[in-house]
Amino acid sequence: MSRVCELTGKGPMSGHNVSHANNKTKRRFLPNLNDVTLISDVLGQSFKLRISAAALRSVDHRGGLDAFLAKADDSELSDRALKIKKDVAKAVATAA
Repeated sequence: MSRVCELTGKGPMSGHNVSHANNKTKRRFLPNLNDVTLISDVLGQSFKLRISAAALRSVDHRGGLDAFLAKADDSELSDRALKIKKDVAKAVATAA
């Protein structure tokens, strides 16, 4: 299982541990990933996703999974999230 957020594409970054004596050793900064279940209002279905805490706040801020996916860039989304986005767009188009 890769350490990449399914909605924002955030992944591990690299950097240094810096000691008091200014010695530098390589380290990795991992994203804060959480397994969450998000509900799509349009589809009436729940989806289990592995997303970062920042992405979860963004989903809440934008008003839910459907609104977040509508504005999200396709290049950042995982394959599963991209499929959900297309299904939501199709359901909105048929409802209108």
